Amino acid sequence: MKTIEVVAAIIQKGNKIFATQRGYGEWKDYWEYPGGKVEPGEGLEQALVREIREELDTEINVDKFLTTIEWDYPAFHLRMHCFMCSLLTEALHLNEHEDARWLSAANLGSVKWLPADEILLPLVENEINPDRD
Repeated sequence: MKTIEVVAAIIQKGNKIFATQRGYGEWKDYWEYPGGKVEPGEGLEQALVREIREELDTEINVDKFLTTIEWDYPAFHLRMHCFMCSLLTEALHLNEHEDARWLSAANLGSVKWLPADEILLPLVENEINPDRD
């Protein structure tokens, strides 16, 4: 099975994270963390900064590595490297997605996540709400 290596930005502002809704393809209307494919010879953080610039017309700081998710979709194996990020500018423009939301820990489950992204919810919740019991 073909492996696709991608990076994902979990963009945090205060106690919320930024989620985007896919507007194309087999997984149209599912929600995901923005990001995309790593190009040959490209570092993970470099790929993430480039992808966010392309997808959202904004600049981010890659704050820390969170985890790598491995997931088998029907047509490919996904290796997704996930990073906690913060915005360097407030401007966000959806170039590839049909919708976006800032989600708090309490409403992370309010959208229909892509399966690989959904695995991250407990980790993300802990990052944006570290004092929960």
